[in-house]
Amino acid sequence: MKAIVLAGGLGTRLHPLTVSIPKPMIPVANQPLMEYVIYLLRKHKIKDITALLYHQPEIIRNYFGDGKKFGVDLSYVEAKEDYGTAGAVRFAAAGFDEPFLVISADLVTDFNLQDVIKFHQEKKSMATLVLTRVANPLQYGIVITGKDGRIKHFLEKPSWSEVFSDTVNCGIYVLDPAVFEYIPTGRSVDFSQDLFPQLLHDAKPIYGYVAEGLWKDIGSLPEYSKVNVEIAGGNAIGKNCKIDPTARLDQCVIWDNVTIGAEARLDKTIVARNTSIGERVVCEEGVVVGEDCNIGAEAQIKPYVKIWPNRVIEAGAVVSRSMVWRDRWARNIFGPYGVTGLCNVEITPEFAATLGAAYGSFLGKGSRITTSRDSHKSSRMIYRALLSGVLSAGVSVSDLEMVPIPVNRYELKALKSRGGFHVRKSPYDQQVIDIKFFDENGMDLLSVHEKKIERLFFGEDFKRVGIEEVGELNFPYHRVAESYKEGVLGNINKEAVTARNFKVVVDYAYSSASQIFPSILGELGIEVIALNAHIDETKITKSRVMFEKAHCQLSSIVKSLDADLGIMLDTGAEKIFLCDEKGRLIQGDFELAVMTILFCRSQKGAEIGVPVKVSRVIDELAKKYGARVVRTKTSVRDMMENCYRGRMRYLGETAGGFIFPQFQCAFDAMFASLKLLEMLAKENVKLSEIAAEVPRINMASKEVSCTAENKGKVLRTIVDAIGDEEVDLTDGVKVFHGHDWALILPDPAKPVIHLYAEAESEKQAHKLIDQYVEKIDSII
Repeated sequence: MKAIVLAGGLGTRLHPLTVSIPKPMIPVANQPLMEYVIYLLRKHKIKDITALLYHQPEIIRNYFGDGKKFGVDLSYVEAKEDYGTAGAVRFAAAGFDEPFLVISADLVTDFNLQDVIKFHQEKKSMATLVLTRVANPLQYGIVITGKDGRIKHFLEKPSWSEVFSDTVNCGIYVLDPAVFEYIPTGRSVDFSQDLFPQLLHDAKPIYGYVAEGLWKDIGSLPEYSKVNVEIAGGNAIGKNCKIDPTARLDQCVIWDNVTIGAEARLDKTIVARNTSIGERVVCEEGVVVGEDCNIGAEAQIKPYVKIWPNRVIEAGAVVSRSMVWRDRWARNIFGPYGVTGLCNVEITPEFAATLGAAYGSFLGKGSRITTSRDSHKSSRMIYRALLSGVLSAGVSVSDLEMVPIPVNRYELKALKSRGGFHVRKSPYDQQVIDIKFFDENGMDLLSVHEKKIERLFFGEDFKRVGIEEVGELNFPYHRVAESYKEGVLGNINKEAVTARNFKVVVDYAYSSASQIFPSILGELGIEVIALNAHIDETKITKSRVMFEKAHCQLSSIVKSLDADLGIMLDTGAEKIFLCDEKGRLIQGDFELAVMTILFCRSQKGAEIGVPVKVSRVIDELAKKYGARVVRTKTSVRDMMENCYRGRMRYLGETAGGFIFPQFQCAFDAMFASLKLLEMLAKENVKLSEIAAEVPRINMASKEVSCTAENKGKVLRTIVDAIGDEEVDLTDGVKVFHGHDWALILPDPAKPVIHLYAEAESEKQAHKLIDQYVEKIDSII
């Protein structure tokens, strides 16, 4: 059998080690990474090998030659364009007429390839994927197979909410040439994103072989260090090194031709070739030093700092640039709600400036973005640091200053911006700052774009422009406020709202919406009793008790003033919380049901969206009015994406967020409030009358502690144990038990699994929750 070795990766996650050499050539225990793959193929009698090259191909060619000295016949194909993994393999396999093996050059494994080939032949498979089980499957493609090995589900690089197995794609495949008809020439086609999902969709024979043995994917610096230390049994030391006997090294990786002076101390440090480290130098945990560096005596390199090749560090210098972040920041910047962290501890001005430069580099010189913030002084500090980083990358900024989040989302489209961001003090935690990034449509960034920004940030691989190319800063606030007002009023039935003569109590929650919303309400002739209608930076964050107190206060005022209803905004002006004219509080699943009834009554037959975790009552109500329900993931980005890409006219969730895509595909408390009034006016009903239509909702929920390493195992075990029950894998694992259901949903950031259940009674819902708590406890 022939083999193709994928050796064209850029290796950006291993910078600075891969700045000067391609990833397949980095040494693992003094042997290039790709050499392990060549010897594995030879061991299993696969000697006709083609290496697919792209990045710095001459280094690989010069080392391996024709392969004779390694006992194989090695040829090369060099891709001149990025065809994607599958497209590149088709390019390399031109003329192949028999099954062949594909393997990544950045693996260390002892899998029995002959067993894989035999399995492929026995199954008459079109494509066979080698699989293994790992504790943390987030960075791989996860796979579920049937008992016969046939692949049933496949998802590339999931979030925790999408993890339904801990069985992952190893980057080793056996392919039949018949797959070529699914790989068009001259286009970028990826195995995991394109080819395998298409084969699965077309019910082609695609199988997974779960292999036993060693498998190490060298995808990150910590993994690279770990593999070296494991193989070497301590420190991995290269050839021709000069290390003073008094130097102390602990679990270090040292390449060839490195000099380390007397009394130097290196802790879990990687040092690339031809580098000199002086006397009494201290390299703390996680430091990575590139090739040809000179570090002067008594210099101190702080934890996790990366030093690029060809740098000179003066004697006695303390180097704290680059990466000086704790583990959680090393793993991830973006979370489910954007970038969040403790102010001046995790999110500092230095961090913000670097993040701004990474974001600006992602967008590219000459781009324009639209930015905003809340009223807090800490937000202003981080905001200005972010702006400086963005401007340094040659990106210009339309600074809206202090406006609500929905105004920024709406206006960046009008300003033809490539994206934007909003900085705020967290509404839930007094010590935390949130940074929300937007794309060109005003929606939250795609996770793939977040990961690109993270790679630029972690690698400090961003461009700084010249002095005359720095981005420009302008302040279009007054035009923006009018533009937003015109947009809102242009999408509301003004005549219907005005004719109803509403009397409404509005709690502005001390937000910047109090500077914009009153004039819009005034245009519609609404009598408004305004609460907390001034900006107060000390009251941005609310505890649960404070929120409930404010909601109850709203209820009391509505009743005492005989108002038609009360509306409380959140401080970001994204969510609304209601009470009817009788003072009844309306929030959560109940509020979602009320809004859904109103929408379905006013626009019969429309398509609506709700997250997968909400009550089945929504489906019953929609059916009553001829509407169609689409279930989405629980992430805000996925809800927005469904609204943008689909035909939805409305989407709601249980935390007070509502999207009306006719205006914008994002939560907007001001527009949602007006839409509520419009629907009440058109239907000529009171809010209490709609609330009376909502059936009883019997739901229960619970959080179960679960480490990140066990989440995949939990979901795989639950999926494997499912019998004839209906299952929904939209987000997490939703198992139907007749009319009842339970949802097992891993938290994307915290070490917990969320459980939700709905049944005919609240008691039965809690019982269903308890059953799944027992199952999870037995697994972990």
